[in-house]
Amino acid sequence: MHPILRNERLSPNVTRLVLEAPRIAEIRQPGQFVIVHLGRGAERIPLTIADADASAGTISLVIQAIGKSTADLVELQPGDAIADVAGPLGRPTQLPDHGHAVCVGGGVGTAVILPIAQELERRGVRVTSIIGGRSREWVILEPELAACGMVVACTDDGSYGRPGFVTEALADVLTAGSVDEVFAVGPVPMMRAVADLTRQAGVKTTVSLNPVMVDGTGMCGGCRVTVDGETRYACVDGPEFDGHAVDFKELSDRLSTYRPFEQAAAERRVCEIGLRTRPKLGSEEAGVPGAEPEAVVQGATR
Repeated sequence: MHPILRNERLSPNVTRLVLEAPRIAEIRQPGQFVIVHLGRGAERIPLTIADADASAGTISLVIQAIGKSTADLVELQPGDAIADVAGPLGRPTQLPDHGHAVCVGGGVGTAVILPIAQELERRGVRVTSIIGGRSREWVILEPELAACGMVVACTDDGSYGRPGFVTEALADVLTAGSVDEVFAVGPVPMMRAVADLTRQAGVKTTVSLNPVMVDGTGMCGGCRVTVDGETRYACVDGPEFDGHAVDFKELSDRLSTYRPFEQAAAERRVCEIGLRTRPKLGSEEAGVPGAEPEAVVQGATR
């Protein structure tokens, strides 16, 4: 069992959980992830290790509530526990020891670039982080990234920082020159757009992919992706790959395969919550209509 020590809301549907996992905290590296299993009957979910404290024996998981399983996880409070946390899994990020690296994070993908930026700064690499959200409340982890170097925060509606998309800010940084490498994590369309920009500029680019994973050992094949025309498995060969070699169209199509099932599971969860909280017939509140089902946001879990 892995006790929850802290639950912190970072944005309207993104939560940071700090939990005990001493062995993982001691050996994890940037780019690696864990697979968590809340308990009997629960789904296995891959989540990036956003931070770790080896001395305290803790790891931090940043979770976007997009369906039943992730919604169940973000409701955990100090005193609750996760039954199983397997990891660290995946290959660590291959990082340079000098030069200028740009880390681009879209939405919850910002949590994936945080440990990368931290290690780059530790190595003496100049770091520029470009992060984005729909509006001010959706921009996360800016103070943590600011400790690693310059941060450019972007919002779609212009309510905070630079108006527009992260790709527009990246284009300006690339035009200014002196960028040696780019690391990008976020929604598939964002990563594809970043890769298109950096390909034209001739800048090496690493992306972190988020296909469906089950076992984390390459056995199920659910996380297969095509990279440079060959099949790779994100759980054991990645999750990070050369952004210029990834077949993003195939990845996007595969991610949409399970959306009807995710939608149905989320709707069942809303119904179950409604049944548990429904007033007894005959009470003063009987007949009060229940809440409308919550919106299901499709996207990356990690």
